[in-house]
Amino acid sequence: LSITSLFLGSTITITSNHWIMAWTGLEINTLAILPLISKSHHPRAIEAATKYFLVQAAASALLLFSSMTNAWYTGQWDITQLTHPTSCLLLTTAISIKLGLVPFHFWFPEVLQGTSLTTGLLLATALKFPPITLLLLTSPSLNPTLLTILAVASTALGGWAGLNQTQTRKILAFSSISHLGWMAIILVYNPKLTLITFYLYCLMTIPIFLTLDTIKTLKLTTMSTAWTKIPPLTATLMLMLLSLAGLPPLTGFLPKWLIIQELTKQEMTPTATIIALLSLLGLFFYLRLAYCATITLPPNSINHMKQWQTNKSTKMFITTFITLSIM
Repeated sequence: LSITSLFLGSTITITSNHWIMAWTGLEINTLAILPLISKSHHPRAIEAATKYFLVQAAASALLLFSSMTNAWYTGQWDITQLTHPTSCLLLTTAISIKLGLVPFHFWFPEVLQGTSLTTGLLLATALKFPPITLLLLTSPSLNPTLLTILAVASTALGGWAGLNQTQTRKILAFSSISHLGWMAIILVYNPKLTLITFYLYCLMTIPIFLTLDTIKTLKLTTMSTAWTKIPPLTATLMLMLLSLAGLPPLTGFLPKWLIIQELTKQEMTPTATIIALLSLLGLFFYLRLAYCATITLPPNSINHMKQWQTNKSTKMFITTFITLSIM
């Protein structure tokens, strides 16, 4: 029921022309994911579900308020006809809260840390699609300066905060915030490029989440013993992490290259230089993850159980995603 509602909510938002329908789809999405977050009956999961609900409800209310303000001044309920400056500002804020862009990012790492890896995957990919679609539809009337500031701040904080983490879910959460910065910066100038970046981000994140779920790795300390479980999967995990970091021969390099090229065309070379340098912070913690997964041997005094035997039934579709992620 929850999964069907998720698909339904996303589809309603993506295909609607009317603001009320878009808002309805977002609300259905929020209500559908709550049971999945709180499924494990752990206090941490309940806390995550509560945080998620409050943040999303506030963002949805703000989105409805922005569309009503626009309708009040212009008489238009059409999504593409968002022309009033105050409404544009409110909408940008509402969508930033929904996506977890800086400075509205505080809820995202906490919620991701409180859920399972599979639900975390949904939060990081599928639930970002409807708000990004709304941004794409309204992109001609959004404020480029505001989006650039939010984007640079997100890329910076995603890199800096990720350096300090030992939990893989929090690292992936900050990685998501950093990538959202790359998507937001190019939104006004080339919306299709934002969509390509989002698709490729999903393509790279899905196999990482599924691999970590398969080898049951939630912390950096357990990552160093992961090679004993499924060695080939751990070896490809390193390549996937480097792809997410955006190293040249891998898939993740393509969107960053295209975005920097487009920013240079728009005569925003300083901004392009800044976000390129800030992505190096992200590269550092991806390298640390890759190093822990493949190169290090654990020290002798480990205070958790070594799992030499593991369930060999790896999900078959992981291989497809892995191949596309590191092509």
